[in-house]
Amino acid sequence: MQKVCWPYFDPDFENLRERIYGPTCRVSIDNESMEDCTVIKVDSVNKQGLLLEVVRVLTDMNLSISKSYISSDGGWFMDVFYVKDEHGNKIGDQRVIDYIQQAIDTTRETSSSSSPSSPKAKAKVYTNSTLLLSEHYNEHTAIEMTGTDRPGLFSEISAALADLHCNIVEAHAWSHNTHLACVAYISDQRTDTPIEDRSRLTTIEDHLTMVLRANQTSGSQRAAPPNQQEVKASDLQGGEGMMTNVERRLHQLMLSVRDFDEPASESSSSPMIPMGLGPDRNGQNLRISIEEWNEKGYSVVNIKCKDRRRLMFDTVCTLTDMQYVIFHASACAREGYAYQEYFIRHIDGSALSTDSEKERVMKCLEAAIERRVCEGFRLELCANNRIGLLSDITRVLRENGLAVVRADVETQGEKVVNAFYLKDISGNEVDMEFVERMKREMGPIKLAVQTETKGQGSPEKPNTPFSSLGGFLKSRIERLSHNFVTI
Repeated sequence: MQKVCWPYFDPDFENLRERIYGPTCRVSIDNESMEDCTVIKVDSVNKQGLLLEVVRVLTDMNLSISKSYISSDGGWFMDVFYVKDEHGNKIGDQRVIDYIQQAIDTTRETSSSSSPSSPKAKAKVYTNSTLLLSEHYNEHTAIEMTGTDRPGLFSEISAALADLHCNIVEAHAWSHNTHLACVAYISDQRTDTPIEDRSRLTTIEDHLTMVLRANQTSGSQRAAPPNQQEVKASDLQGGEGMMTNVERRLHQLMLSVRDFDEPASESSSSPMIPMGLGPDRNGQNLRISIEEWNEKGYSVVNIKCKDRRRLMFDTVCTLTDMQYVIFHASACAREGYAYQEYFIRHIDGSALSTDSEKERVMKCLEAAIERRVCEGFRLELCANNRIGLLSDITRVLRENGLAVVRADVETQGEKVVNAFYLKDISGNEVDMEFVERMKREMGPIKLAVQTETKGQGSPEKPNTPFSSLGGFLKSRIERLSHNFVTI
């Protein structure tokens, strides 16, 4: 009988590094040390993009970060976060604590593949165009759109998709500095299945591209520089609370069309007021500076602005997607203001060496902070879902002179939940009769109104014309419907 031999592998060999140096990731959640917040400590082997993924997990849980200390030099990642829930309290639910520990540990294993420097990352080209992907739960087709914004554009996009027999399952749109970025998940209107036919996808793409370019004249059409058209692809996985994946994609799309640049001078003479422009410029007290620490080879970024939820996610996301590595950082919130300090280098190991590079980083961070702050009021609608509902709602808003600055649309079973951030196109007082007209045209519908001010997230008392408008509109809606809900 022939004797067969093979090499022996110690089953504990794979765990040898952990046995010598300790676990590759430790997550400690402390509810005892502080009276008013929960302390989360993360110690892990460092990987590029890990900080963003940890912040993403906390942001997806609707936790606000009141203070944080970050160090990821020397190949090890050590972070401390002081967090509160959406009600300003400690994390009291053990299930949430268990989920955070599990999610951060999973994040450590996957962050390298999702980082901007990953080999899986791809380059896509955008210039008033659309990109179509079929990867949202494998159940819907994802569409990404970027273009020059104008009054009623989101309504036109909704109507175009309805005309193409597409059902909008979920959509998120941002407008800033005359630019629009939109991510929408659609399905076939008849079968409610992904649209996979290549010729039909091409038709949808061409039609939406025409809509996005409709306001361009031959004199205004200019070839965009290459650095305006390039954007890195993301997985765009939605659901299960992963809203930040879509938000990161919106940041990337806005960055790709250079929304951080000032609108062209000729646009200032136009009667249209650029949507999403200037809450931070007109009262946010935003301050960004960059200094050099030559001894250590770091560039030090300092940010001061009004505090709000998801702020740290926006700034860390922008620095990461601009290919900068955060080695050390600290952040805190005091008296309604946020103070953040980042010690960064470029991914190639160099500090920011030129004034133009520093100026670009400051502009991009400013734009990232401004994109989410909307001046005006938030209109929330909940209704039974039906074909063409979003198109009808946005048409009524457009016909009543209201511009959509931001939009979040989501289908929940048989219900559709829409949240619109609205401003009057001409800058005048909003015509309150539009609510009654909407009720008459749309039938019974649940609405809620919330005033959005320049200092969103600040405890200071709002001081804009929309403050009293929001209260008046809410009272009108309450009289129109006994089924008032806050979403």
